[in-house]
Amino acid sequence: MKMVICGLWHVHAPQYCDIAQKYTEVIGVWDENEQWRRDFCEKRGLHEFKSLDELLSCGADAAIVCTSTDTHADVMVKLANAKMDIFTEKVLALTEADCERVEKAVKENGVKFVISLPQKYWAGQRTVKAIIDSGELGKINYYRYRNVHSGSINKWLPAHFYNEKQCGGGAMIDLGAHGMYVADWLLGVPVSASSVFTIACDSEHANAINPDRIEDNAVTVMRYENGAIAINETGFCSVGCPITLEVGGELGYVTFTQNGKVIKNTTATEGKPVEAEMLEALPQPCEQFCTGKILEGCGIQEAKRLTHLMVLAYSDVNYGK
Repeated sequence: MKMVICGLWHVHAPQYCDIAQKYTEVIGVWDENEQWRRDFCEKRGLHEFKSLDELLSCGADAAIVCTSTDTHADVMVKLANAKMDIFTEKVLALTEADCERVEKAVKENGVKFVISLPQKYWAGQRTVKAIIDSGELGKINYYRYRNVHSGSINKWLPAHFYNEKQCGGGAMIDLGAHGMYVADWLLGVPVSASSVFTIACDSEHANAINPDRIEDNAVTVMRYENGAIAINETGFCSVGCPITLEVGGELGYVTFTQNGKVIKNTTATEGKPVEAEMLEALPQPCEQFCTGKILEGCGIQEAKRLTHLMVLAYSDVNYGK
């Protein structure tokens, strides 16, 4: 498979390129930032496409999209029209109308589409999903996901991740995407959502790179038709906090902490906390795409629902700026 890297804006572009070079032939890289493009290609010995048009006409079979989120839809429509299969960083697009444009182009051109929703394939999350699906928790009424990092505090998150136009928001639409698509996977689509966003990191560095005053500390609460509540917590200003997943139902409770154990406490365990047998992790979406062994759960419909959840989250916000 001949692969191209379309954009270097996202921090995961090097990781995706590593995977692509392991399983495919990477024939070139394009980004509109000439310096990023040149440095990346020189370091890896890859061909440098000087324009998107040059990339589109190169005859590649597939493309990995890591452009800024606001350009995703336009870029992917062009890639689909060039008959290239598409792997994209999340989120698919900033509006549901743009998601529909991408879906239309993908279907009309008969190309494959995969989005990066990696935590659905991790061992702990898969184990929690299996427990829910078994019915051991009964009717689900509570979900909580916390996924945070120290990018603002420890100054490692690139400045362009604070660009509201390019990102479409702050911590919630970036890191918070993981808690959103896991919520969709476990509970489905909510009927409403309400968010609280703040700027918690007030250092000189953080203020300098965040002129748009996008959120670095965020919570979205979602309401479901069956009475369930889902809480998605995220941010760029926490140190040492692992990913945490909790799900509760009428017959019990399960929790997972990153690099830890899945613990359940249900009527089936007679009200005692018990360690669940951990399922194996599955290949990540980018590897699935590059090997052609694509699993369920990272297609165009999941991508569209993630954007829908983000639209809900940003439509009702209490900003603490």
